[in-house]
Amino acid sequence: MTSDNSSPTIQPVTDWADLGQEMWNYLTGKGAAVNYEFIDMAVEVPRDTGDDAPRATWKLNGTLRITTSDDELAGADQHRS
Repeated sequence: MTSDNSSPTIQPVTDWADLGQEMWNYLTGKGAAVNYEFIDMAVEVPRDTGDDAPRATWKLNGTLRITTSDDELAGADQHRS
């Protein structure tokens, strides 16, 4: 999909990394903040490939705040100098 100069070109999303990149590109420069709240969330991260690979467990309990900014606009990032 193409558009004029004021809107970004939307690319097809094929995986989570693509989705994250497209969201970041869309939100950057719009003063956006995305808040995620995790309650007793556990993420198992494999060290190697395979079903029996050893895993590290990351536990999240709280809020993760993601802010966007660009070269000209600080956006929602209060810690940007």
